[in-house]
Amino acid sequence: MSSFVLQRLLSFFITLAVTSVVVFGVLEWLPGNAAQVILGETATPESLAAMAEKLGLHQPALTRYLQWTGGLLQGQSGMSISYSTPTLELITERLQVTLPLAIIAMLITVVLAFSMGLHAASKQNSGADLGVMTLSQLGLALPNFWLAILLILLFAVQLQWVSAGGFPGWTEDVGGGVLKALRALILPAIALAAVQTAILTRVTRSAIIESMNEDYARTARAKGLSQQQVLWRHVLRNAMIPVVTIMGLQFGNLITSAIVIENVFVLPGMGRLVFQAIANRDLIVVRDVVMCLSAMVIAINFLIDIVYAWIDPRLQHGLNT
Repeated sequence: MSSFVLQRLLSFFITLAVTSVVVFGVLEWLPGNAAQVILGETATPESLAAMAEKLGLHQPALTRYLQWTGGLLQGQSGMSISYSTPTLELITERLQVTLPLAIIAMLITVVLAFSMGLHAASKQNSGADLGVMTLSQLGLALPNFWLAILLILLFAVQLQWVSAGGFPGWTEDVGGGVLKALRALILPAIALAAVQTAILTRVTRSAIIESMNEDYARTARAKGLSQQQVLWRHVLRNAMIPVVTIMGLQFGNLITSAIVIENVFVLPGMGRLVFQAIANRDLIVVRDVVMCLSAMVIAINFLIDIVYAWIDPRLQHGLNT
């Protein structure tokens, strides 16, 4: 297991390094000068020169890349042009909304998808199975931003159970509190989870049905075990191998998909931050936010690899031989 973890850890750092090069390079190779992009076409030569000096554009690209990555490794980030605040502070503040939102959406996805997928697989080709598959197809067809608008119209406008948007904060001193904060995240989390629940339900159902038809499952049934005993004792762990892989991809997707949903619900998360940074031409914030989101997705995939190896020991043996 230790050899497997070391190999995955090496892959993690290599992927992170390559990602940083891509993120830096894309913004570096944008048409025009970065100072011109930030200040606009009407900027004077003096202001352009001052901004270029502030951004360090007089230095070689390699030097600026090493300064940027070195600062991130030391917990130091660039200064936002529009907010006059270190980007690390902005990102840390906004993650307090985006991460809980993604976690709640993932919990909803896992609970609903596992329940419906298990039920559909155990009742294959029945009316219940058809109903679950129909619901999952509907979930796949609904864009999450459109579902978010429908949820606002129903629960905020018509029923008035929750507010239509905004975030009260996690502490009482700003008029919020944990319960109020969680309440503000429920509708966005449902909107985020709908498509992912549909996908995971179908994957769970297919994986369980495929495992139930394997030789070991038939042998267990021949020994007198019931369908439910075979499912819980033998099938479920093997069926979880593709499911866990999909879950890792989905959690990364939830974090990035939150960008759209946060703007629909006016949540002060990473999505709003990156949209505002783009509108303000704050390339420093855009670069650091994109790098942060990329690093989170890479880290999630690394953790999923570890869980995958724990579920399927054959993977460890294959790499250690």
